[in-house]
Amino acid sequence: MKSTLIAIAFIGFVLSSCGNAAKQKAIAKKQYKYYCIMHPSIGKDKPGVCAKCGMQLVERDEDK
Repeated sequence: MKSTLIAIAFIGFVLSSCGNAAKQKAIAKKQYKYYCIMHPSIGKDKPGVCAKCGMQLVERDEDK
């Protein structure tokens, strides 16, 4: 019984983690001209710094 509950909890954790990854990919799809290499979802259309870590934003490669 105890192992069944642990297995169910583990499966729930894995499924919820997959949902977060999909959400982060959707956020990262918004293309800014400049972005933070540590936080790709953070960006601007002009040079600046990351709002989370303060790193300099780098220009996105247009080939990707």
